Amino acid sequence: MAGKRKKTPIFNVMVVGQSGRWQYEAVLFAASLRASDPDFKGRLFVAEPQPGPKWNDDPRMGKSAREALEMLGAEIIPFDSQHFGSSYPYGNKIEALMALPKGEPFVFFDTDTLITGELSKVPFDFDKPSASMKREGTWPTIELYGPKYTETWKSLYDKFALEFDGSLDKSHPDEYWERYLYFNAGWFFFRCPHEFGTRFAQYATAIRDDRPHALVCQELNPWLDQVALPLVIHSFGGGRHTIPEGLLDGDISCHYRLLPLLYARESDRVVEVLETITEPNKIKKVVKQNEAMKKMIFQKKGQKVRDMFDRDNLPRKEQQMRNQIKRANLWMR
Repeated sequence: MAGKRKKTPIFNVMVVGQSGRWQYEAVLFAASLRASDPDFKGRLFVAEPQPGPKWNDDPRMGKSAREALEMLGAEIIPFDSQHFGSSYPYGNKIEALMALPKGEPFVFFDTDTLITGELSKVPFDFDKPSASMKREGTWPTIELYGPKYTETWKSLYDKFALEFDGSLDKSHPDEYWERYLYFNAGWFFFRCPHEFGTRFAQYATAIRDDRPHALVCQELNPWLDQVALPLVIHSFGGGRHTIPEGLLDGDISCHYRLLPLLYARESDRVVEVLETITEPNKIKKVVKQNEAMKKMIFQKKGQKVRDMFDRDNLPRKEQQMRNQIKRANLWMR
């Protein structure tokens, strides 16, 4: 007789909060989690980089954002930037992992995400890490006479003594980008943030500082985290779709990236969550300090963007969408 499915343990959630629009996105994230999953039993951590030699300016959040996050039950935890900082802010998601409780399962999300359903109901297998498959073939860039996909990716697996063949999706042909393990780093999960963070930092800095020859012409900024992430996940025995499809980046979460894109292409449910969580004055007065949020949400410019597009017939490329919004003078970030 088949055994019962293992119950998902209580887990922590982490986003990174720092100065600029990210602190306001963190407030929206926290508010959406509380509204969409009021019974969530885990802890919500907002990891905040601290000033130091790796930062040109103070990266900490402002007082109003901090107070809003604490009101929403978030725990703000500091971390120091040892490897990245201003030169590569995407490295925050790597270094912040070491500030989380050791040995406790976690799910990381980019701040430009809304929770739209019951996150606690997602059947995570924290021993088999995975990450967002909502991605395009952004890396590597294949030059006419340069290394192709197989040579480029295999050089990275070889660098870290990882088995390569098992990472391939052989339902796709050789030298097609989706054959190779590649994620969007907008969310990922594992059983221990310290195990994951240590290896993520090790792989990312090794690629940055001593890249394989096959990568000599490849751009690593901003792609470094997404180059290292599949290697880390594969090294821990994870891979594609270790949770059911259609939950994260589906019914449960939305990685919207920028508000004009949210209004242009996301579902009515996502817009409803955004506009409902920003109705309370305690949230409204904080997030409207961000110019894009003030205009898109409260001055209803987002609805003007929404009226420009048919969600059932969107432009094939995101850049076409961006250009159309810019021509209407409604692009902001």
